[in-house]
Amino acid sequence: MIFDLAAPRANDELVFLPLGGAGEIGMNLNCYGYGPPDARKWIIVDCGVLFGREATTPGVDVMMPDIRFLEENREDVLGLVLTHGHEDHIGAVAHLWPRLRCPVYATPFTARLVRHKLEEAGLETRLRVKVVPLGGNLTLGPFAMEFISITHSIPEPNAIAIRTPLGVVVHTGDWKLDPDPQLGEVTNDARLRKLGEEGVLACVCDSTNALVPGESGSEADVKKSLHTLIGSLKGRVAVTAFASNVARLQSIADAARAHGREIVLVGRAMRHMVMCARETGYLRDFPKTREEEEAPLLPPNRALLLCTGSQGEPRAALARIAAGEHPYVSLGEGDSVIFSSRIIPGNDLSIFELQNQLAARGVAVLTEQDHFVHVSGHPCRDELAAMYAWVKPRIAIPVHGELRHMSEHARLARELQVPEAVVLQNGEMLRLAPGKAEVIDEAPAGRLHLDGNVLLHEDEGLARGRRSLAYAGFIGVTLVLDRKGRPAADPVVHMEGVPDVVREPVREAIERALNGKRKGGGDIKEQVRIAARRAANDIWGKKPVVRVETVEI
Repeated sequence: MIFDLAAPRANDELVFLPLGGAGEIGMNLNCYGYGPPDARKWIIVDCGVLFGREATTPGVDVMMPDIRFLEENREDVLGLVLTHGHEDHIGAVAHLWPRLRCPVYATPFTARLVRHKLEEAGLETRLRVKVVPLGGNLTLGPFAMEFISITHSIPEPNAIAIRTPLGVVVHTGDWKLDPDPQLGEVTNDARLRKLGEEGVLACVCDSTNALVPGESGSEADVKKSLHTLIGSLKGRVAVTAFASNVARLQSIADAARAHGREIVLVGRAMRHMVMCARETGYLRDFPKTREEEEAPLLPPNRALLLCTGSQGEPRAALARIAAGEHPYVSLGEGDSVIFSSRIIPGNDLSIFELQNQLAARGVAVLTEQDHFVHVSGHPCRDELAAMYAWVKPRIAIPVHGELRHMSEHARLARELQVPEAVVLQNGEMLRLAPGKAEVIDEAPAGRLHLDGNVLLHEDEGLARGRRSLAYAGFIGVTLVLDRKGRPAADPVVHMEGVPDVVREPVREAIERALNGKRKGGGDIKEQVRIAARRAANDIWGKKPVVRVETVEI
């Protein structure tokens, strides 16, 4: 397919700038700039989140890229293009779009998911996502884009061929090679081969499974295995999977129907995903489902529960079931839970805790370690080799992976005779040119934390303060002073998360600090703070957070 693009000017440059997703799995946001250095036009590909973890970011629900650079250049941002509907690619749109206010483009299923997020944020009248048909084209300024169907673990994943006057970049998005994905189109390898024949400057490519040999496997094989496994089980059967893997939901539903079980959708995300899939033409043969409150009415051998919570999310349906806190659904002796998913790195402890809670109730826990119940949605090494054989880029740019994944991806690309392979960090701006791709600048890059309803920069320190509180507790001291700064009443001491054995020595240390000789009233707060921390550390071996306030009478 030929696009009519103007010839490049003498000082035009094509640059690539990741602001999220380079050196991490999640929070994907990639930028392409074209034009002279002082007047570039920009497009953004994807705008995702990374979920917070209690161990490192307590109280933070999600994290998203710091987009200060794009805000400063907002007038030159031509649009945001979404490759597919996973949270790590669309989850930040509603949060960050008000700072950008640019057009947003997506294929129908992804657009439907984003529309729901905009409705929740009250933005549905301000932003109308522009729908691009599957295999469609889109031109924004010097960027002529072609959407190319690929396979992944969600409907309508797209690679995007980005044509500019200085060359073509293939941005793969998330992908795998599945000859029988069960839902949606197969990878359009003919189109990718054609691009390779025409000449591709760079390939920006998924690195998630760069360390894994072979191929990722087919959804068709998982369907057969699930059918056999579900047929062998008695009692209630619960299956937890990524709700976005609509093909997997269809396979589970088909197995349930074949073995005389009725589907109960448990969890808001599961119900929402099924609704969106049906609205956009998928799941046409999905059986009628039961509501959660109907679950107790079904005989155990007639029920199949499709549950959210495969990653141990504390507020998801399966966690509430395991804790015995779900208002309608319970599991116990003779029942089974199938984890038709993989463990995302970092979620290990929460998933194992969830599985142990289920086991304590007598529930049989079945995972991919026991049965063939999952295949990855990302390319393993043989699939990466196939992509590079088709596209034949001059430059390989690994993204969507931790540094070890991206480094191994780059090494593999070099082994496959790609002339250049560049590993970037978020914020590094790479000029793309044959034989001389080089980092030419850096943009601010970091994370924004969604803390409740408030969006904060990571440097504001709330997560660090909460970790300190969780580790060693809190001591609050209120001093009552007269106008000369002398104690006028007994101090009020409040402690949280501090062992009883520490409490009295801390109070005594505070009294000594107040009654001892001081160099003047101005530093009384600091002397009390140091005395309290030192007393706690002497007995406990930990230094709690200490805050001292004064009241003058």
